[in-house]
Formats: sequence, structure tokens, C-alpha cells
Amino acid sequence: MSQKLSSIIQLLDRIENADPDKNNVSMRAILESVGSRSMGPLLLLAGLITLAPLVGDIPGVPTVMGVFVLLTAGQMIFNRDKPWLPEWMLDRSVSRDKLHRAFSWLRRPGRFLDRLTRPRLTIFVEGFGIYMIAIACTLIALVMPVLELIPFSANGAGAALTAFGLSVITSDGLLALLALLFTFVTMGIVIFNLF
Repeated sequence: MSQKLSSIIQLLDRIENADPDKNNVSMRAILESVGSRSMGPLLLLAGLITLAPLVGDIPGVPTVMGVFVLLTAGQMIFNRDKPWLPEWMLDRSVSRDKLHRAFSWLRRPGRFLDRLTRPRLTIFVEGFGIYMIAIACTLIALVMPVLELIPFSANGAGAALTAFGLSVITSDGLLALLALLFTFVTMGIVIFNLF
């Protein structure tokens, strides 16, 4: 798709319409529908999947999303425009029914967030700010396997990734700063529960 994403609702619509003739939706089909020219939608996608009930709660999903984010954030650090993902990740899929139920739940908060975001404090989502976002997302990705062991902590990681992705898409630096706060809270939860 050539039209640039600018909201959560647009992302949800594109994902739900990915490969409409199949019962399962693969990561490959999702990336084709979202457009793989920007890293922001990929971070947003990982955040929404981790945050979504029924999908993000499936054992192993946070870990797979952690690998996905690690690859995405690593490529952001090296300033790549188009991401590379391994075939095994592109072939992973989720049932369309589970996706629809999870995204139905996400639409109301998505509309609310879409009304709040706009370009502001862009210094935090451009240039050096993008590197800071990539580093924070890398830290989140590295702890996501551990988050599967701590109840509800993956939701904090999902919230942070969602906010980072949306901040990049909408050039909202204030949202990027809030995402950093989510990141610190998530790291605090992990450290508290491990020690």
C-alpha cells in the first residue's frame, strides 16, 4: 500500500483486511497490507499484538514479538528504510477470528489515542530521537521472554511499543516521552520481580 499510515485505526483496518480469503493471517500478509517502508507501523503492530487480549496472552507470542522488535529496532539503529525479517517469522500466523476479536477490543482505545496524537516536540521522533526510541525498544525486546513469567507485565511492554510506534507514525514527541516512561515502569516491574 502506498498511502502512509497515520493512526491506530488505519493500522487495525489494514491488518484485518490482510489476505481476506484465508482463515489465518500470516505476518507476511500483515506486512504487505501495512507497508514495510517504515519502522513505526512495525513497532505499533508489535505493541498492539502484545497488548491485545486473546492474542498477546498466547504463550510464546511475547517472545516472538520480542524477536520481531529486536530485529526492527536494530535496523532502526542502522538507519534502514525497509526491514528484513526471517522466513520463519513471516510465516507465523494467527486465526482471523482471534485477530478480529482482539482488534474489536482495541478499536475504542485506538480511536481515543488517535484523537490525542499530533505532531509536537518532533525533536524526540527525528534524528537522535529515533536512536533513543530504537534503544528503548531494544531493551523492551530483550526482556520480553522474561515478561511471559510475570503476570500482566507484557501488557506494559505492549503499551510502550504501541506508544513508540504511534509516536513515530504521527511525529508526536510527547507520546515518545510517555513511551519512555512506560519503558522505565516495565523495567522496574521486571527488576522488582526478579530480585
